[in-house]
Amino acid sequence: MKIAVMGAGAVGCYYGGMLARAGHEVVLIGRAHHADAIRRDGLRFTKHDVEERIALAASTEASAAENAKLVLFCVKSTDTESAAVELQPYLLAGTVLLTLQNGVDNADRLRARLPHEIAAAVVYVATEMAGPGHVKHHGRGELVIEPSRSAAEIARTLIDAGIPTEISENVRGALWAKLILNCAYNAMSAIAQLPYGKLANCEGVHEVMHDVVAECLAVAQADGVTIPGDIDAAVRRIAETMPNQYSSTAQDLARGKRSEIDHLNGYVTRRGEAHGVATPANRVLHTLVKAIELKRSM
Repeated sequence: MKIAVMGAGAVGCYYGGMLARAGHEVVLIGRAHHADAIRRDGLRFTKHDVEERIALAASTEASAAENAKLVLFCVKSTDTESAAVELQPYLLAGTVLLTLQNGVDNADRLRARLPHEIAAAVVYVATEMAGPGHVKHHGRGELVIEPSRSAAEIARTLIDAGIPTEISENVRGALWAKLILNCAYNAMSAIAQLPYGKLANCEGVHEVMHDVVAECLAVAQADGVTIPGDIDAAVRRIAETMPNQYSSTAQDLARGKRSEIDHLNGYVTRRGEAHGVATPANRVLHTLVKAIELKRSM
């Protein structure tokens, strides 16, 4: 099938590359320096320290998604509404959008803008853009998607492309679980500019993470969300399974880009205010990242 990737960053290029390797017609839509390099040389794809070049289309224009049956929606949470507006004129009536984004409310925000079938996915992958048109995979890669009319077909397509995928009735809880992991790691990795393994060995970090997680769980409970699994074990496992990974927030700040912190620790703080749940640890981390963003924009 034709598959468009809206937001050809690290996540979009990884999953788009995997689907292209499986024989699908994939077009990556992203920034000019990545699109130009991919059109010229193919997607430079590094996985398990093995590098290959994958030939696929790339564009800077949303119009490249025309006639796509599936859109992997991978833009930053800050760009969800604007990207939806750009895409809308080019979507078929039967186009399905799968959101591969940080945060817990992107699918709902898309549904408010588009009349199409939209499914949320939880993404567990460590990737980075190591240069123009160069995606590097550091670990994991599984997806959890919510039930929808096309969920089974999408899951088969992803699994056949070597992407571990499961359908879950509790994607909202899984999205919150991923949000909690991001709240625990992203801001501190960004502030310190340290990968997860080294960050976890810093004095006091585990105690701060404990406070952040406890606040998140209290807000989730107030929101009526059931968190699956052992969240404390999941937090510990991040540093063990992805020790060399810098958070997406750290990568954004290092490149002078606006981060998604408003949709991570900032989201928890706002939901806490709505429910009367105190979130001082999340508030401090959110504030510090916003201050660094402001400083680097001056």
